[in-house]
Amino acid sequence: QVRLVESGGGLVQPGGSLRLSCAASGGSFSIDAMAWYRQAPGKQRELVAVTGKSGSTNYADSVKGRFTISRDNAQNTMYLQMNSLQPEDTAVYYCYADIRIWGQIRTTGYWGQGTQVTVSS
Repeated sequence: QVRLVESGGGLVQPGGSLRLSCAASGGSFSIDAMAWYRQAPGKQRELVAVTGKSGSTNYADSVKGRFTISRDNAQNTMYLQMNSLQPEDTAVYYCYADIRIWGQIRTTGYWGQGTQVTVSS
C-alpha cells in the first residue's frame, strides 16, 4: 500500500523558515507530478507549488520568491523550503503525488496526512 508521509511542520516566528518533506513508500511504483497544497481554517485547500517528474516547477503567486519546491526521485521524496514566512502562511500543508503502480496504466492520486505550519510571534 503506497503512502505519503509529511514531516517538518511546526511553529515559527514571522520572517522565519521551515522545510517540509514528503516521502512516498510502499510497493513498486513511479511518481509523476508532485505538489504541495495547504488549507487554512475556514478556507478551501489551495495549490502552493507543483513539480513535474523532470523537475519543472510552478508556484502560487502568494509564495513566489519565498518558497522552493524540489524533489529527489531516487528517494521518492519531495521538499518545500519556506522562507520569509508570514502569519497568512499558517495552514495545514498536504503533499500530493500522481503515482503509477507497476503494472498499471493510469496514475492514482495520493495524499499525505498533513502537517501543521503555524507562523506567529
